[in-house]
This record gives sequence, structure tokens and C-alpha cells, in this order.
Amino acid sequence: MRARLTYVPLEVADQFEDFIIHRDEQILDAVKARTKDYSTLSLLKLLYQLRGNPMTFSDLYSKSKIRMKKSFLNYLHLCVDYKFIEKEAVGANVIYTITEKGRVMLNLFMQKNDYVC
Repeated sequence: MRARLTYVPLEVADQFEDFIIHRDEQILDAVKARTKDYSTLSLLKLLYQLRGNPMTFSDLYSKSKIRMKKSFLNYLHLCVDYKFIEKEAVGANVIYTITEKGRVMLNLFMQKNDYVC
């Protein structure tokens, strides 16, 4: 698997440092980093942003730091199709919320260091 250069929100980079091969410069609230397992990290970026509060499409797009809109849409649709995220139309906006299944997926990676074998 080839390493990829991407922007990762600081909190996500700190929480999922196993995915980071090398950190480059920090830009505002993100770090430019060479990462491994890019697809899993992209899913985690989305789920991590929704863990606290539901978000609109625009907020989720900007906070996830998935810079290419087509890639963002692909990962968002994957999360919706696998029921990690639910979407609901509220007025003119679409609100995205993490599901229990999405929380389980996120927690599998977040609690990695909590268990000692």
C-alpha cells in the first residue's frame, strides 16, 4: 500500500497517530502528513467529526479536511450506505449524524491503546 500526502485535523492526527507516517507543516487546525491506509483514515475523519454533534454538509466537509469534494462525497456515501452515518433534511439543510454502528466503528480504532494483551 502506497503512502499518501493529505491534510488531517490535529485532533484526528493525535488520536489516530498509527496512520501517520510523517508529519509535515501545521496549517491552522490541520497537519499536512504522509499517511498509510488512507481510505480507513478518511472514514475515521468523517466519523470523528460527528462524534459530538450533528453537522451540516458544509461543516462536515470543511472540518473533515478531505479536500477533494468528489472524494469527500464518495466517503460520505460509503458511510451512509453502511449506516455509519444518517442524513436528515431539515429545512434547506441536510444534517448528518453518527449512528450507533458508526460509533462502534470509531471506537474500535480509538480504544486500540486501552487494552493490554
